[in-house]
Amino acid sequence: MSRTAKIAAASALGGLLMALTIGITLREDRHVETVIVPADESAADPQTRDLRRCRTLTMPDSGCEAAWEEKRRRFYRREDRP
Repeated sequence: MSRTAKIAAASALGGLLMALTIGITLREDRHVETVIVPADESAADPQTRDLRRCRTLTMPDSGCEAAWEEKRRRFYRREDRP
């Protein structure tokens, strides 16, 4: 293989790698923005609003504990029996 052919092959390979790198980089930059539309707060009951607020807290809160306990009680349909 002649010296010119080696240079041409190396240039072609380098160009191909550069094109692939640019293509991958541009593809990663494209992202789909997800738009979250909050539910109508006025239609929700107070317990739902409390639970939404509690999801964002990182510290324990007695109001949140009571709200989650009420949610569990409603979900499992438990009644407080002595």
